[in-house]
Amino acid sequence: MTAHAPSAPGSLELVRRFVNTRDFEAGTGRRASPQALTDWLRHESLLPGTASASAEDLESAVRLQESLRKAIAANHNGAPTPPHARKVINAAAEHAQLTVELDEDGGWSLTPHATGIAAALGSIVSEVVRAMATKEWSRLKVCVNDTCQQAFYDHSRSRSGRWCSMQTCGNQSKQKTWRSRRSPGKESYHDKYGKPVRGNSPQ
Repeated sequence: MTAHAPSAPGSLELVRRFVNTRDFEAGTGRRASPQALTDWLRHESLLPGTASASAEDLESAVRLQESLRKAIAANHNGAPTPPHARKVINAAAEHAQLTVELDEDGGWSLTPHATGIAAALGSIVSEVVRAMATKEWSRLKVCVNDTCQQAFYDHSRSRSGRWCSMQTCGNQSKQKTWRSRRSPGKESYHDKYGKPVRGNSPQ
């Protein structure tokens, strides 16, 4: 895992940060308690100072987080959001009472009319919907390194990014592939002239 996964443009960065509040490599959640969730949402200016999360709110947040991770992971091959993940995201939007509001300039936004944690999570979903209406969403991906799975924004021209960092997760994956392709008993050795040879060690 890397702490320097490429950030997303504008408000889509909020979604990326929300998905990345779990450390897969350590196997622990940084929102492991209702208070931790409350603190994170307040830090992101999504929750007023008088509101606080319950254990049930924490479960809802984790379900939404993992569903968004699955939705983002589907961007690697342009697949649709998996049915269960879609159901969770839709439920969060409904619970937040998201409604479309048109502004005087002809633009639109999704506004949560619920309060507390539901509204905070709804604000995150609204950013997902906004990004889906642009080309930004398809560039938000999840690192294919199983021990990382950090969300990152693919800034590559070819839109073919697979790892949050080529220097860390990318190199680890390539080294793992290289080791798996080496045949047992076929280690490299050098002849008396220093040239590499393949095969068993000379007797």
